[in-house]
Amino acid sequence: MRQARGMQPPEPRPGASTGAAPTELPARALDTTAEHPWPVRLLSAKIADYVNKMAPVWVEGQLVQVNAHNASANAYLTLRDTDVDMSLNVTMLKRLLAGAGTAVEEGAHVVVRGKPSFWAKRGTLSLRATDIRAIGLGELLARIEHLKRILAAEGLFDADRKRALPFLPTRVGLICGRDAKAKHDVIVNASARWPQVQFEVREVAVQGTSSVGEVSRAIAELDAHREVDVIVVARGGGSVEDLLPFSNESMVRAAAACRTPLVAAIGHETDCPLLDLVADYRASTPTDAAKRIVPDMAAELSRIDQARHRMGAALHRRLAVESDRLAALRSRPVLAQPHVLADSRAEQMDRWRDQGRAAFTSRLERAAGEVANLRTALRTLSPDATLRRGYAVLRTPTGAVVRDPATVSVGDDLRALVAGGELTVSVRGTEPTRKTST
Repeated sequence: MRQARGMQPPEPRPGASTGAAPTELPARALDTTAEHPWPVRLLSAKIADYVNKMAPVWVEGQLVQVNAHNASANAYLTLRDTDVDMSLNVTMLKRLLAGAGTAVEEGAHVVVRGKPSFWAKRGTLSLRATDIRAIGLGELLARIEHLKRILAAEGLFDADRKRALPFLPTRVGLICGRDAKAKHDVIVNASARWPQVQFEVREVAVQGTSSVGEVSRAIAELDAHREVDVIVVARGGGSVEDLLPFSNESMVRAAAACRTPLVAAIGHETDCPLLDLVADYRASTPTDAAKRIVPDMAAELSRIDQARHRMGAALHRRLAVESDRLAALRSRPVLAQPHVLADSRAEQMDRWRDQGRAAFTSRLERAAGEVANLRTALRTLSPDATLRRGYAVLRTPTGAVVRDPATVSVGDDLRALVAGGELTVSVRGTEPTRKTST
């Protein structure tokens, strides 16, 4: 195993005899165990050796501290990440820092070129800078415009994902600066409109390096609050540089992930931070946000009175119309004298009954006359009438009617049908019918 530069040979493990050979340490981190660990000095030396092999790198961040007033030739800087709460110590020669210009000051966005180094004694990582450049406002705005296009392509600014604000929130979550005028504007104006409204206030940094993290955490905290119905992020305007945190990607995505309706009240008409685009409602000022999140109690009571009067007037008009209609219906003859209709119908039924009876009687009389005529004709044409006049019908024993004397012989027995019954006769002689001359 290669011994790290500047390190002393490993000391004997505790409990080992002084005369025994020192225990050999594992060569790799993967080979360490609870029984064979690395001492801190060896780990620090290996980290320093690894970091020293790294090539110079460009790093972007925001300067939160610049210490160039000291006795050494070095200036000591603190570079902070703009998205997360993380910083890095930077060491740079004062003459190189002075050559960068006056734009490199605390709060400036910069890019730094340097070589990472690890101080093994304290276990800290730093950057030995050889060049530093301030990022101009134009470049920052260009980056924001590029981020705006990316977030728009993801649909974070779409109108269909924006939630409607509650009509009457029970509790309002307010994110604002510490003792800021925006807090006063929101609370005073909202309470004047609706005195029962309650606030859950989170005072955070709304400017500077820590604003992104504090505002994002406050949004997540109020979003998790069960009683908060709407969240307001308020700031009383400011310069373009002051509003840059409200276009930070981390803050915008934290607002997009918020499930509670969010109102952005940054208070800057000319510029539009990306937080305004992702919010469910953009208020021009904190006062405008107060007017939007709660209704005006006096105006609402006036609207209720107006609605009550309109409903009463409409009800009276409807009652008057229905009363007139009922009076018109009651004045009609059918309702004034309802028996008239029944009487006319009864008279019509009587007429129909009399007409029916007359028609039926006339029909019966005609039918009776027809039956009598038919009875007379039937009696006239009936064989019985002929028999009653003295005629008889002769039949042979087989039942055949005798119509010609030639069909029977003397001595034949015949049956004679007369009006009163039948006779049995015997033929004694036959004589054909004599024909008379005309």
